[in-house]
Amino acid sequence: MLSSLTLALSCLLIISPNTSAAPNSVPAAGQSIPLIRRTQPERTVADWETWAKNEREVLTAKYGGTMEKRSTGTNLLTNQNADSSYFGTLAIGTPPVSFDVILDTGSSDLWVADQACTTGCSRIQLFDDLSSSTFHNLSEPFNIQYGSGAATGSLGQDVVQMAGFSVPNQIFGTVTQATSGLLSPPVSGLLGLAWQSIATSKATPFWQTLASSGAWSDPVMAFQLTRFVNGSNVNDQEPGGSFTMGFVNSSLYTGNIDYQSVPSTPSYWILPMSSLSVQGSSISIPSGSSSYSAIDTGTTLVGGPSSVIQNIFAQIPGSQPGTGNWQGYWTYPCTTAVNVAISFGGPSWPISPADFQLTKISSSQCVGAFFELNTSGSAPNWIIGDTFLKNVYSVFRYNPAAVGFAALSDTALAMNGVNAPPPSATIGSVSASATAGTGGGNNAASHRWGVPWAPLVGGVSIVIGAMWM
Repeated sequence: MLSSLTLALSCLLIISPNTSAAPNSVPAAGQSIPLIRRTQPERTVADWETWAKNEREVLTAKYGGTMEKRSTGTNLLTNQNADSSYFGTLAIGTPPVSFDVILDTGSSDLWVADQACTTGCSRIQLFDDLSSSTFHNLSEPFNIQYGSGAATGSLGQDVVQMAGFSVPNQIFGTVTQATSGLLSPPVSGLLGLAWQSIATSKATPFWQTLASSGAWSDPVMAFQLTRFVNGSNVNDQEPGGSFTMGFVNSSLYTGNIDYQSVPSTPSYWILPMSSLSVQGSSISIPSGSSSYSAIDTGTTLVGGPSSVIQNIFAQIPGSQPGTGNWQGYWTYPCTTAVNVAISFGGPSWPISPADFQLTKISSSQCVGAFFELNTSGSAPNWIIGDTFLKNVYSVFRYNPAAVGFAALSDTALAMNGVNAPPPSATIGSVSASATAGTGGGNNAASHRWGVPWAPLVGGVSIVIGAMWM
């Protein structure tokens, strides 16, 4: 028995001579270990992009940080017909098709001319619902009435994109008839940037869906508009400045932005006018709701109560009321530099004499850019258009509802009158998306400002309430 156990142990020692010793795979002191790197397939730029994004997100989550999403966008504008209007670009449908549209803070509906349009829509891009796989026909009428004409058609729903933002179910008007002269090529329609409460379609405006859903970094949109009205060799289309969503461009203004609250339930972007001066003299203006002013990027000029407009021109020697097509306007000697300043509760903002001078109608007489306007219904008494807005950096804040103004920077001022090719479409890849609320249907015709005007005034193209006159 003992001899058998001894034999078995002897065999084990022979088979495994190092069983009780340290493993021989461990190197002696000072010995190096070669590391072999496995060959990896070469990464593409897209691979690195995906890796970098994942790495940042993983580490942010691991160490308790928060991701800051890109939720700002810029749409470059085109200045049309020497400051008559300003348009930007958006895209509708799948695949997206680009359209030039007036950007209008004085109305709330989006509409574009449809492929089936029969009047008032020549030489412009038309929307073809059959070419969009995401278009939905709501089979409801759309009719928006302006003092200078009307646009009629039906309501549809589709993906709308602008400056990197997307609303997949935006309701808009597809227009099949428009009053002649309502659209000036290449403009195909209009993007309303006021509040839902005045939308003809009852739909939530594109901007309001984005702002209310938190798609923007900051709940603001802002404009910087260029001046070409006093330029030389001005083309029909020139660089028009910029429209931003979700942020303010600090390079385009100087000092602080003076915000003034919208005084009532938001509808138009309304501010009470607190003071008005001409040639250094104060002009008496009504107070309270009678001083309410719509800040309107879709209007070229400034319109106000007849009595106040008459008092303005009373401060300008040689001024006379216009006649014929110029009724409601005033003429004054072209040699007079007219200085007007307006306050809405904060600083007094001056208007350049170049902007006050609308056009020259004789060797010595010019027409002023302030005209008599008698509004109706719930419309405010004053319409403050681009004549004023070219002189400030303007900001429209969603919450709390307010309009802010700041002085233009040297960078912004240097863009005035500089001839250059107009910007190309700036739709941008989608960085943020929001779903619109329910709306549409049962829409009564909307009547903008309630002012009848001739389609052309002395051969000068003007926009009143976003529409050509």
